[in-house]
Amino acid sequence: MELATGFESISRDGWRALAVEVLRKSGIETEAPEEALSTATYDGVTVAPLYDLDDLPGDPGLPGEAPYVRGARGTPGWEVRQRHAVADPEAVLADLENGVTSLWLVVGDDAIPVDRLGAVLKDVYLDLAPVVLEAGQRVREAAEVLFGRGSAVRGNLGASAVDGPGLELARRCVDGFPGLGAVTVDATLYHDAGGSDAEELGCSIAQGVAELRALTDGGLSVEQALGQIEFRYAATADQFATIAKLRAARRLWARVAEVCGADAGPGGPGFGGPGGQRQHAVTSSAMMTARDPWVNMLRTTLACFAAGVGGAHAVTVQPFDACLGLPDAFSRRIARNTQALLLEESGLGRVIDPAGGSWYVERRTADLAERAWAWFQEIEAAGGITRATGLVSDRIAATRARRADDVAHRRFPITGVSEFPDVHEKPVRPPTPAQAASETGGLPRVRYAEEFEALRDLADAQPERPTVFLATIGPVAAHTARAAFAANLFQAGGLDTETAGPGADPEQIATAFAVSGAPVACLCSTDKLYAQHAAAVATALRKAGARKVWLAGKGEYEGVDGNLYAGCDALAVLRETFDDLEVTR
Repeated sequence: MELATGFESISRDGWRALAVEVLRKSGIETEAPEEALSTATYDGVTVAPLYDLDDLPGDPGLPGEAPYVRGARGTPGWEVRQRHAVADPEAVLADLENGVTSLWLVVGDDAIPVDRLGAVLKDVYLDLAPVVLEAGQRVREAAEVLFGRGSAVRGNLGASAVDGPGLELARRCVDGFPGLGAVTVDATLYHDAGGSDAEELGCSIAQGVAELRALTDGGLSVEQALGQIEFRYAATADQFATIAKLRAARRLWARVAEVCGADAGPGGPGFGGPGGQRQHAVTSSAMMTARDPWVNMLRTTLACFAAGVGGAHAVTVQPFDACLGLPDAFSRRIARNTQALLLEESGLGRVIDPAGGSWYVERRTADLAERAWAWFQEIEAAGGITRATGLVSDRIAATRARRADDVAHRRFPITGVSEFPDVHEKPVRPPTPAQAASETGGLPRVRYAEEFEALRDLADAQPERPTVFLATIGPVAAHTARAAFAANLFQAGGLDTETAGPGADPEQIATAFAVSGAPVACLCSTDKLYAQHAAAVATALRKAGARKVWLAGKGEYEGVDGNLYAGCDALAVLRETFDDLEVTR
């Protein structure tokens, strides 16, 4: 029996007719529901409300075969890679004994000292657990530690052949360490600077091409050079964006390999072929929050899911308390168990490219790849990634500003921070020293939540928490919705709220305001009750000493200074309120 039995089939035209009716009831008059319901990403990729067979861009190939959209190798699963920036051999072994299969080690004066790297890896079987280094200027010394462990060592040295010793290290890897790569292209620095997905991809391909040129100019064959490079990308809680990004990245790199004339034979470590980009996905630092960090567990779970479905070779889940300093044993355990749950309990590690064939995913992958390739060509036309720093910086800054505006207006909501904050939340744990940060390549490092969190910090630092009075008008059923909206907005800045309660008498509300001691008030009710009472209540609040009177809604009334509504600049409202409350900065 077919599942569709008993259901009337419907065409796209039929869907349009139904959608037009629903939109009309919502006050939207249109004959093109696709346009009314579509959204655009920061790259200008249109996300439509409906996809069908006509949206498929073409044959994406098979898993493990060019153009590698469906995966660079024909086997499911991925490496569970944990990041360590402290010389703690016990923590490293605890991870490896409890689900971690690969290590990402940060080496340097403020991380794992080079002279302690050997001790950290003393009991690690490097032929079983690949090690990826992030060693900056100490990469040569750190590499010698891995070279000293024998030819079976696996992983990547994390060097650059453009502005570092990547070429000489790659030669040694090619000559005697077949499981070891020398070069890492870290695209997360573009993401962490506020870049879009296409900007991250285009910059990574441009950096990859620069590394490829340096390696082949130094005597390596194209196939050897391709096998030496690993790419690192950010995975976010926008699962479909991440899936499309990783799939598009492989398509782009396969095109580079094709243009370079790469042989279709066996490639470097972990590849199905030399054009099969090796990917390390890391849950986004930019999306993480210091406030209500428990929500980060949900963000990183979604990001990890997307990275796995997207076909990453290795995935790193950042501990949920990463913004609060060095992770402890508990947060590291949650990070690795997130991956274990997806791989084992959910069975995600048993399926190759589960998103393959989705009309939406295939279309979005192709559209993203097209925009990323155009951006890559623009960088190349400007002289390549090393000469186009100004172009790259300006482009990413423009995207960063657009996203920041969306965050401020709460069109880009951040749960636990700009939406549904817990103004009285208790600290997760005592503060610890900051984690060793990765290099930024001269770009800024941002977190989407930091502007709201700065206001929360300021409010917490006051002797008494600043309070805004909610002048609720009418019965509970009338004012609850807008009072909850206003309270949510003010609490996003760390401000407390006190409510007048039911009633419509201006003098009674003004008396409650005076008792509260709050110098700022916000009217909360329905439009119908505003028409009857807003002006009188606002006037009474003014007489009672209110410095500022807001109104939750869009109406204009005598005595009201400004409005709070969905899509207003919440950060501007909060900063203005902080000034009115005379908060000490």
